[in-house]
Amino acid sequence: MGSMHNMTGLAGAVVAIAASLMLVPGIERLTKSRMVLLMGAILGAALLPLGELPAAAYVRSVIGDLSITTILWLGYGLLRPLLGGLPIATRTRVVLQALVAIAAVALYPLALGIGLFDPYRLGYGNPWFLGGLLALALATWFARFYIIALSVAFAVLAWAIGWYESNNLWDYLLDPLVSLYALGAIVYWGMKALRAPRGAIEEERGLRQLITPRS
Repeated sequence: MGSMHNMTGLAGAVVAIAASLMLVPGIERLTKSRMVLLMGAILGAALLPLGELPAAAYVRSVIGDLSITTILWLGYGLLRPLLGGLPIATRTRVVLQALVAIAAVALYPLALGIGLFDPYRLGYGNPWFLGGLLALALATWFARFYIIALSVAFAVLAWAIGWYESNNLWDYLLDPLVSLYALGAIVYWGMKALRAPRGAIEEERGLRQLITPRS
């Protein structure tokens, strides 16, 4: 599985590069044919040799190997405009971000020695952990959070066949990149929710001033 692991690591780096470039304003308005050409150009540039290694390998050395969750999430975002798929619903996106953020907050500090319990050990095949993931996958599937259920299912499947060099399931579910993104997104949604009532009140006051006759 060593070669497959390296291919997946390079693919994750390519996906990360493409996703970053897709954030450039105006790209989402490109036609499908131009989008295909752009994706091909990004793929070619990412695999272009720079010295002894392709360009994507240098990105991989910085961000590490992305988890299955991140690769699926970014891959869907890149392929959706080409295949005509629907964007991930806001409700699904927030739930996924919340789950990743909660897992990251619970995992990384404790794994670094803060506290007496190390949840990272659960990833070596703890049956209770696997049972909890199965319950999560089923619950999210029936709740129509399909991308969450598929992310968990594919991560467990990849771990079961030893797709990565790591034999810990956590490394298939999470990585620092998606954890930081999820934490930042939850902070953003929280601040937006706190500002919403105040904005609504100010908007209502503005409307009242417009419709109230002046004496």
